[in-house]
Amino acid sequence: MSRQGAREEAWQLTADAAELYERYVARHILGPWAPLLVDAARLAPGEHVLDVACGTGVVARAAAERIGPAGHVVGIDLNAGMIRVARSLPPPVGAPVEWIERSALDLGLADASVDAVLCQQGLQFFPDKARAMREMRRVLRRGGRLALSVWTGIGPYNGAVGAALARALGVDIAGRFLASRRAPSEDEVRRLALEAGFAAVDVGVMRLEIRLPRVDRFVLDHLAATPVAAALAAAEPEARQRIGASVADQLQRFADHDGIAYPEETYVLTAEVQ
Repeated sequence: MSRQGAREEAWQLTADAAELYERYVARHILGPWAPLLVDAARLAPGEHVLDVACGTGVVARAAAERIGPAGHVVGIDLNAGMIRVARSLPPPVGAPVEWIERSALDLGLADASVDAVLCQQGLQFFPDKARAMREMRRVLRRGGRLALSVWTGIGPYNGAVGAALARALGVDIAGRFLASRRAPSEDEVRRLALEAGFAAVDVGVMRLEIRLPRVDRFVLDHLAATPVAAALAAAEPEARQRIGASVADQLQRFADHDGIAYPEETYVLTAEVQ
């Protein structure tokens, strides 16, 4: 297996993990960002929208509500478990959503067939980022818009989890967990968009305060929804308890009622087809 193929496989989730992903990651960590990405794309009623690396569909559903019943949304993800969970959830109020299991490197849609492309925290996982960006450019109509986000860095919560995993389960496990935060830089994202043929390219920083419930429990549920789930399940109960306690201790300064509230930020790229 190629190095790229191995990296893709490492981020494939089991069916159970995909369900937990919807419950914990999509709801608490990614969900708050979805309306902001939809805003950045300037969606209008009746448009056709593509959500690339849609996961369980938090952005696609936000887009469907924004464009209304006259519009249409396609959500594409390589992970079969993610697509299965997306299809199992109640349909959003608004546009119909079509869920497709397919790679971002070969979207399978017609040229110039959508008005807007959304991609929330997916670019860092694509083994050929330039090709993925060209595919997103290819399917956009003239005047179409791209809104894409990648993390600016590890962030307080993920940094605390990574440190706890490294101590309890080893640096390799911590590295696998933190792979989602190894995102392209601001300059690289801009370059990829320009080289793909986009115009009016802009990269800005968006910030939110993310709230999580009781973190010593949440972190274990969260980890069960990631590619390190098997390693966590195989660990001794005492090791899992240490992970939760360590994260809670590291994030004590963000304590808020019975959970935490911490600052997070992401790059958001917007671009157009002219």
